[in-house]
This record gives sequence, C-alpha cells and structure tokens, in this order.
Amino acid sequence: MSMKKLTASLLATTILTTAASAQDVTLTIESWRNDDLVLWQDVIIPAFEAENPGISIEFSPSAPAEYNAVLNSKLDAGSAGDLITCRPFDASLALYEAGHLQDLSDLDAMENFSDVAQSAWQTDDGSATFCVPMASVIHGFIYNADAFEEVGVDVPETVDEFFAVLDAFQEDGSYIPMAMGTNDQWEAATMGYQNIGPNYWGGEEGRLALIAGEQSLTDEPWVEPYRQLARWGDYLGRGHQAQTYPDSQNLFTLGRAAIYPAGSWEISGFNNLADFEMGAFPPPVPNAGDECYISDHTDIAIGMNANTEHPEETRIFLEWVGSEEFATIYSNALPGFFSLSDFDIAQEDPLAQEFVSWRDQCDSTIRSTYQILSRGTPNLENDTWNASAQVIRGTETPEEAAARLQEGLASWYEQIGRASCRERV
Repeated sequence: MSMKKLTASLLATTILTTAASAQDVTLTIESWRNDDLVLWQDVIIPAFEAENPGISIEFSPSAPAEYNAVLNSKLDAGSAGDLITCRPFDASLALYEAGHLQDLSDLDAMENFSDVAQSAWQTDDGSATFCVPMASVIHGFIYNADAFEEVGVDVPETVDEFFAVLDAFQEDGSYIPMAMGTNDQWEAATMGYQNIGPNYWGGEEGRLALIAGEQSLTDEPWVEPYRQLARWGDYLGRGHQAQTYPDSQNLFTLGRAAIYPAGSWEISGFNNLADFEMGAFPPPVPNAGDECYISDHTDIAIGMNANTEHPEETRIFLEWVGSEEFATIYSNALPGFFSLSDFDIAQEDPLAQEFVSWRDQCDSTIRSTYQILSRGTPNLENDTWNASAQVIRGTETPEEAAARLQEGLASWYEQIGRASCRERV
C-alpha cells in the first residue's frame, strides 16, 4: 500500500472512530418516580433513542422519600446523573442556587410553555428557568357513577348542589357520602383546602396577592374554604379521624363511598382497582355562573446537571422533552399527569380527558402555599395540613385556623408582616 493510500485509510479510520465515540453517549436520569421505571424503559426511552442514534438513556430512580438526600449526596460527590428530575419550587431552586442545575432559558423548547408553567422552576424574579416542565396534576372530585345513578343524583355544579348530593347519600345510607380521612392531614389540605379554595380566592390573582402582602389569610376569601371544610366532617363516615390515605383509596375503589376528593394522579390506580363506572367533576362554584378555578399544580420537570460531561447531548434530550411528541407519549402513558406545554394533547383515558377538559372552562392556578410562602418557620404548607384536618374534625374553628396561620406567616414573612401592621394601624 502506498503512503498516500495508507494515510488516507488511517484518516478515514480516525474520523469514523471519532464520530462513533462522539455519538456513543449514555445519559443518566435521576428521579424519584420509581413507579415509572417500566414506562421509561419500554415507552419513553425507545421513542427518543429511535430518533437519536448514538445517545442512550438510563433511567435511575431513587425511593421518593429518599430522593432529595440521595440526589444531594451524589451532586456533592460529583456522581449524579446528567439529567435531574425536578420537584417544584424551593427544592429545585436550591439546587440551581447551589450551582447544580444549568440555566435553560435559551432552550428553544421553552417557548412551548407559559410563564405559569415555568414558574415552579424559575428564580423568584423569573430571570432564569432551570428545568423543562413535564407535567401537572389537577384537583377535583372522582365519583362512583353507578352510585349516582342508583341514588338518583346529578353531578353538582354549585356548592349548594354539592351538599344536596352529600345529603342524598347520607339519607340513602348505602354509601359513605365522601371518602377522605384526616389522620394523614395532608389529604385534608391537598384534596380539601387547595382543591376548593381557588374558587374563593380567585386562583392566581389571590395567590399572588397573598405573596405580595396585599391579602391576608384572615380575609374572607381565605377563611371561607375552611367554613366549607368544617361541613365535610359530617359526610366522611365514622372514624375518619383515624382514617389514612390508603384507607380512603380502598373505601372508594371497593365501592363503599360515593365521592372521592381527588388529585388526577389517582386515575391509573383507580382504573385498575374499581369495578364500577367512574366520573369526575371540578370543584363546585359558590353560585351558579361564577367564574371557576382549578388547582392545576405543577408537579414534575427535568433539568441539566451543571457538571454533566455531555451538555450537547443533554440539551438534545431536553429539547425533545419540550416537544409535542414527548407531551403526547407521557400524558397518555401516565393518565392524570398532564402536559404543561401549550400543545393540545388528546387524552386516551376518558377520566383523564374529563379532568384536563376543565382547563377550557376554568382558570388554572397552583397550590397557594408552595411558592415562597413555606420557606420560613412555622412552615405554612405543614401548618395548612394541620389546620385543614383540625377544622374538619371540629377541633378548631375556621376563624381560629386562619388566625393561627396568619400569625405564623407574619412572624417571618416580611410582606405579610407589613400587611398585618397596616391592618392594625
């Protein structure tokens, strides 16, 4: 072989080897969603890899309760994966401020998400977005359609109609009117207060006014939801004080309860367990014709480890996560986890489609305690859990609960503290 041909051959081999090695990249995803392992392995990853040869994805989840600690330990040790699944608000913000998450504001895919969708993974001033939004969960009520037909009641639209339905089931006696316990406390707040509350405080307008110190937790729009919860205790069945979250799920899926205050994340599990027809309705409005609001809560996103050795390939994956293709795959593979993108994604599951259809009827908001307001001590989110449970149990009045929460928040939150001072002057 001539020197010229040898040189050419070596050059070609070098180019091919370099190209192969450049494409032979495995990206690891850190996540708390260990329930989704099969979904990622069988559906999501193959869809991405088919379009992006040479980039492999490994989904490596931790136990949900241990995720934050495990992730922080890996980040500190420099052993964390390339992609970080992001919880909303402060946990992810802390990672960004510590230099662990990359600013992704310049991703083209970010144009597919509204400001509200991005807000859970932004700095307080909105100058940087560090995770690509994946999905939200929607709050409302799931009901036993067979029981509704048997007792002869219609789906309620107003608060009065809602309690009339509960009264009808109470009088009939064949079903517990509503399955929810107060033992675990978070149920009472998440499926109770945060579920019905936006219809009273006006969704995002009220939530942002509370953050700005322009409203107080003792104002009527924030107290009235507790007055409604105080009425729930009569309809939850005997022993709801000791009833756990799994107990509530079992009562409903076994057909013993008519209504379940729910998050859309229940859909997949209930579909597998319930042998009766189910439906869903949004939080009833106080009066017919009132504007409606739903808790359409930002739940999960994904970001880039700032120290990844494969930033280019990681960005390719994140651009895909922000695409219509990913939104369609993820939303339908996990019914009840709805895309936060601006794409109109059809839901194959009828119960999921019912939940997401409320976006066309009502204004979306997020849980009132999640952004900024739970950074201090006492923690407003945890205190709201307790207050909601106590109100339902009848051990604290709505007014007492609101005053306690307001006092706790004002003790450390400057804007609220100022507002409280103005009220006293």
